[in-house]
Amino acid sequence: MSSQPYFPPPAAWRHRLLIGIFALLGIAISGRLIQLQGFKHVQFAAKVTRQSLVREDVIARPGDIFDRHGRLLATSINTRSLFLIPKQIENPWEIAGKLAKALDLNADQLFERIGLNQSKHFLWVKRRLSAVEVEKVKELGLPAQAFGFRDEYLRRYPQGALAPQVIGLRDIDGQGRGGVEQSLNATLAGKKGWRELIRDAQGRIIDVQPAAEEAPQPGQPVTLTLDAVIQLFTERALDEVVEQFQPQACCAVVLAAETGQVLAMASRPTFDPNVPEAAAAEAWKNRTITDIYEPGSTFKPCVVAWALQKRVLQQTDVFNCEQGAYRMGRRILHDHHPYGDLSVTDILVKSSNIGMAKIGERLTNQGLYAAAMSFGFGRQTGIELPAEESGLVRPLKEWTSYSTGSVPMGQEISATPLQIISAYSALANRGRLISPHLVLRLGEDKSRPTPVIVSEVVQAEIAEWLTQSVLTEVITRGTGRKAQGKAYQIFGKTGTAQKQDPQTGLYSKSLNISSFICGGPADHPEALVLVTVDQPSRGGDGFGGTVAAPAAAKILEKTLQQQRIPVNTTIRSVIQPRR
Repeated sequence: MSSQPYFPPPAAWRHRLLIGIFALLGIAISGRLIQLQGFKHVQFAAKVTRQSLVREDVIARPGDIFDRHGRLLATSINTRSLFLIPKQIENPWEIAGKLAKALDLNADQLFERIGLNQSKHFLWVKRRLSAVEVEKVKELGLPAQAFGFRDEYLRRYPQGALAPQVIGLRDIDGQGRGGVEQSLNATLAGKKGWRELIRDAQGRIIDVQPAAEEAPQPGQPVTLTLDAVIQLFTERALDEVVEQFQPQACCAVVLAAETGQVLAMASRPTFDPNVPEAAAAEAWKNRTITDIYEPGSTFKPCVVAWALQKRVLQQTDVFNCEQGAYRMGRRILHDHHPYGDLSVTDILVKSSNIGMAKIGERLTNQGLYAAAMSFGFGRQTGIELPAEESGLVRPLKEWTSYSTGSVPMGQEISATPLQIISAYSALANRGRLISPHLVLRLGEDKSRPTPVIVSEVVQAEIAEWLTQSVLTEVITRGTGRKAQGKAYQIFGKTGTAQKQDPQTGLYSKSLNISSFICGGPADHPEALVLVTVDQPSRGGDGFGGTVAAPAAAKILEKTLQQQRIPVNTTIRSVIQPRR
């Protein structure tokens, strides 16, 4: 028997090798399957679930805005917005054509947008569709996986073009723009929620995860101090000013004298916030807080009050007004008419620049600066609105001998209309300067904020003498005679500020800002009104007593009637004294 070892034929050896390799491969695959199905099953299942879930924001409903009597100024309605899923669209031109026809869109532009976003799962087509438009889209028979609707809110303003610069608006993404919509956005906007949606392999939403969501928190309501009726009177009065005098712009403010609450605030040009795309750029400005100009003669009573407070002036003082021409250093001051001796009362009644300059000499620049600052000029009032300007009062070290004559007649300082009417709140409130405000209530809180007294500016007797005596004579026999009415005794002051000539840089002889401020009833002021008219171009001499006074007086009378103030009677017996 042979002792040689046995070697299988080459073919049999290769056969066994292949069997071994396949056996090992099978063992490896089986082990991997066991790992995947057993140990990593939960992990992979979770991954598949994550790939099929979509987190979607749920928009909160913005809070409503009301006037002081509960009239609705801004609200939100439910609407639907249309989107496409470009990745699921096989025939973009056909879909673009159908949607363009149904929704009045440009088919070429929509087709191009679909092409540029063809790999995406979301593309807005049109936001805030009407109910008719939603039905039109549904009737088009578009592939279900190619489009969808998303619920949104559409901001509406039921009063139309009423106080749009004060209220502001919410843009297409729900952000507050301008007015209280912007400044109180944190209160109005609410907090958005979220939910998880289940999407199939083709990207279509097939279900909602009920346990994976957070409900949105709706915005809180805001109640303003505005009175929609008084606001309407004010808006109409400005429309009449525009029609009669064709100014570049104009504005008006109505202030509750005792509390500083803004009852009306209007600007021209204006717009309808329901169609903001039609608004001109200038129409967005709330001119009562953004326009700054020299107050002119409306500043004069503040100077007189401060001079009386500092005892450099007596109510019985008389000044020689030099027959209309007075040299102060290198300059000569002029009055509109030649006056001789004038009492303090007549200096204000006739609005004598020379008389005011002589009072300015008594106060000196330091006193004039203190007067401006004490009455709130040169700083923001703090009104709850965005973009308020602070006006301008230059540092005292920059004042010159010219300032001594210019500042008393309302030059060399600048202010917003709201600052001017705020300054007069000190005269109407027996010497107490009140901070103006626009918000009556935030949220469901029924309490009303108390007036913010900035400071005690002058003695009550000084303020009452000015409002009950001197400034009433401005109406009866002075520059404000066109503001006279039969219903109430009121006080007031005219202002005509020269604008700068853009070519010479000097004061223009033809470009004016005309203003008039008034309050009443004179013996117990309940409301203040300021009307400012920028560059009237026709219909009069351009003075505040001609252009602004009639409108301001009309607004004041309507305001007092709306507040049910007794006509032509003293109201001290029916209203509790303030002190």
